[in-house]
Amino acid sequence: MRIAIVDGYTDEPAGLGVPPYLDVYARYVAGAADLAGVDAVHYFTVDQLRADWPAHLSLLSKYDLVVVIAGVTTPGKYLGGTPIALDELLDIGRVEGPVKVLGGPVAKFGYGIAGGSVAVPPYKFRRYYDYVVSGDVDLVVYRILKDGVEKAHPSERHEDFKLVDIFATRGAKIAQQHPNHGRNLIVEIETYRSCPRYVSGGCSFCTTVAYGPVVTRLIEGVVREIEALYKAGVVHFRLGRQADFYTYMAHDVGRDDFPRPNPAAIEKLLVGIRNAAPGLKTLHIDNVNPGTVARWKIESIEITKLLVSYGTPGNVAAMGVETADPRVVKINNLKVGPEEALEAIEIFTRYGSVRGHNGMPYLIAGVNFVAGLPGETRETYRLNVEFLSKILERNLLVRRVNIRQLLIFPSSRLWPEARKLTARLREHKMRFRQFKKWVREVFDREMLRRIVPRGTVLREAYAEVHYHGGTYARQVGSYPLLVYIPTRIELGRYIDVVVVDHGARSVLALPYPVNINTADKRVLRHLPGMTGKKLKALIGGRPYKSLEEVKARVGEGEFLNYVSL
Repeated sequence: MRIAIVDGYTDEPAGLGVPPYLDVYARYVAGAADLAGVDAVHYFTVDQLRADWPAHLSLLSKYDLVVVIAGVTTPGKYLGGTPIALDELLDIGRVEGPVKVLGGPVAKFGYGIAGGSVAVPPYKFRRYYDYVVSGDVDLVVYRILKDGVEKAHPSERHEDFKLVDIFATRGAKIAQQHPNHGRNLIVEIETYRSCPRYVSGGCSFCTTVAYGPVVTRLIEGVVREIEALYKAGVVHFRLGRQADFYTYMAHDVGRDDFPRPNPAAIEKLLVGIRNAAPGLKTLHIDNVNPGTVARWKIESIEITKLLVSYGTPGNVAAMGVETADPRVVKINNLKVGPEEALEAIEIFTRYGSVRGHNGMPYLIAGVNFVAGLPGETRETYRLNVEFLSKILERNLLVRRVNIRQLLIFPSSRLWPEARKLTARLREHKMRFRQFKKWVREVFDREMLRRIVPRGTVLREAYAEVHYHGGTYARQVGSYPLLVYIPTRIELGRYIDVVVVDHGARSVLALPYPVNINTADKRVLRHLPGMTGKKLKALIGGRPYKSLEEVKARVGEGEFLNYVSL
């Protein structure tokens, strides 16, 4: 029995699987196959297949079982990979020979094209795939392998994490087949399923509550998986697969819309992870409900302090504020009003903004907005700007603002209103663009100046892409800062850089320290305080034996703080 797993990448409210991230789906499927006795499980990313699409389709036809993982329910912009396209999904579905299984969000909710559109329903894929799995794809694959094709049901779900924990541990080694392994690979870790706000129906647009009541994973299961991943060479981890990390093992889950956090359980989890992976380089989280933080301040402050103690710097608590319009909050059963959201951001700024060894604050907030929700008017956009302006006025910190347009799926409560809502998105298109432009040009630029002022040294930025004679690099972690280096750096290596200027969504940085004798002219001219006259004199006097020689030829200047010989 030979199995191919094709990772078409996933992006959900509670989970990310676009490189350098590896989400849980492929790992769980690999573990299910291992437990079923399959000895040949091969993992491919869709980007690897694209290198020679016809040849790889032919290769897939030689497998007994092909499992495709895909689905973007919260579309974004990606540097490390491109999610599978609709026609590519259909191409694989047309491959003859193997049993074909489609899993992930695309099989549960449909194919999301982009924000502001209506998803392609899952049933459209049934003519191409033998199984379109609306349940848990790892469990369905396990049933196929153990009991036969006829006895597997595509809607079957795990009732608890007992089998998942076995799959997760056994499937950890599949990470070694990921193209980013040994480089900047970061794995997404699941702590619980669904959302505590399931009891009230959750946010109107969200797909997370479709997973049903909250099912919490035991600490021991999480720790064993991380230990297995660590043994497989993984050193970057994100506890991102949950609706709200601060409600992991919270009191009154299943009864209260905003259950009281359990700092003791979270500390036990973090200590267990640290013991299981003592040499880890990244330990981050993702989602935090701002309503939890605002309602349970003492417990939330304690958890924030724990993440500073046991986590690594550069961490971001992404908060779904969604809108600053109280009317829209009420209509859509959202989590928090603008004043409560500001209180949550203030807590992260006060207790999480201490700067760490890599140059970044340990843990600060991120803010998510969704445009096009029911009840939205032109006033909504004014209130959103007012909300962000208050963040600036109060000297609070926000790592990033994510703005997306509503994407409507058949399983969401908004599906009956899909046509009306897409029409409203078109109506507000100009206001959406103006809001986004203001955020990028005014808010983001100022926030970057606060978070990484000029002269900040960022350690271990990973060179990912060459662009216009320069290089884009990022540290590994949650929502890493995009760094542009105005020279070509060898891709796939880590480099220390120093921030010299700020853009809308990225910073300009130079290799640190700048070697005054060998640095490219494009690098030298960006040194703070460097003028055209000084640059000409500096280059004309190379090589230098000491910084005193540099001073004698060029004079004093701020640039001397960034250079070496």
